[in-house]
Amino acid sequence: MSDSRITFLGPISGRGAEPRQGTRQGLTSRVPWPFLVVVVLPTLVTAIYYLVFATPRYVSEARFIVRAASQEQPSALGVALQGVGLSASATDSFAVHEYIRSRDALAALEPKIDVARMLAPAGVDVLSRHPRPWEGETKESLYKGLQRFVTVGYETSTGISTLRVETFRAGDSQKLAAALLDSGEALVNKLNERSSASAVIDAERTKLEAETRLRDIQSRLTAFRNREGMVDPTLSATENSALIGELLAGIATLEAERSQLAAQAPNSPQLPILDGRLAAFRRQLAEERAKIAGGAGSLATKFSEYETLAAERTLAERAMAAASTALDTARLDARRQKLYLERIVSPSVADKATEPNRFRAILMVLISTLLIYGIGWLVWAGLREHRQL
Repeated sequence: MSDSRITFLGPISGRGAEPRQGTRQGLTSRVPWPFLVVVVLPTLVTAIYYLVFATPRYVSEARFIVRAASQEQPSALGVALQGVGLSASATDSFAVHEYIRSRDALAALEPKIDVARMLAPAGVDVLSRHPRPWEGETKESLYKGLQRFVTVGYETSTGISTLRVETFRAGDSQKLAAALLDSGEALVNKLNERSSASAVIDAERTKLEAETRLRDIQSRLTAFRNREGMVDPTLSATENSALIGELLAGIATLEAERSQLAAQAPNSPQLPILDGRLAAFRRQLAEERAKIAGGAGSLATKFSEYETLAAERTLAERAMAAASTALDTARLDARRQKLYLERIVSPSVADKATEPNRFRAILMVLISTLLIYGIGWLVWAGLREHRQL
């Protein structure tokens, strides 16, 4: 009986490697290379950047409101209009927002704080700081770079604005937010001064025009009085009317006397005398009536010109009074502040970095790449089906 001996322990040659090769072939067949390029690789790079290299940022937040001194509580319609951004307070707030994001605000900040140093301290990753590798170190580049670190929002239901500033140090965020808020408050004060000065200048110009107009009419009225030799044609007409009334009364008396005398003594020598007096009264009456109306030099013509000048003088006096009142009101308003920027929450100093939100950023990249891959796959499937048809 022969002895058998085992000389090798292990799997039979050629059989152990087949399952591993089959596993790799199955994995590559289940995960196509476009998915790896479009979805896996960008998500992996993003995850490595945010989890390993991204520098944390500290957020300083401030809340403020811009309102007018005479601003009243809005009605139901006003609240509805505020919802679509049509209120006056929203317009004033947006003006401050635009200034905070403007180049003028950056120019006002630079003499006070070193904005460029705050956005690029030592040790910050190249993709978070300013300037990034593809950005220059110009003023325009600094202005655009600052937009990444400053956010201003507006709550339509409350009218409260929120200013958020992100930098790589908590103190820098608080300092930059406070400086921007000071610039916004300075803008509101400047708008107040400009508005008040403009209102006072307009009121002074209006009063000067009213004074000139009134002075011109007074000169024309004085010239009329000197030319016509009367102060008021209305008063002259009244005096003439009284004289005409006396003449008419005298004529009536003389006619009555003559009628009585002619009835009692038709050949009386007093009759020619009475006739002479009647004729004189009637001539005088005709002259006085001609002075009031009937000729080019009558009081009616002068009265029309005088009434026109008097009406112009009345209007000029009213305009002068209104201009004086408007000027006094404008000067009083100039002493009062019309717009206010009230700080509800002062810029805070964060004790913990809250930006960037790493997991949200990675998730956003994953979702975005999945959508791109899905759309691309649908397009490719459609083209392939079209070719088969």
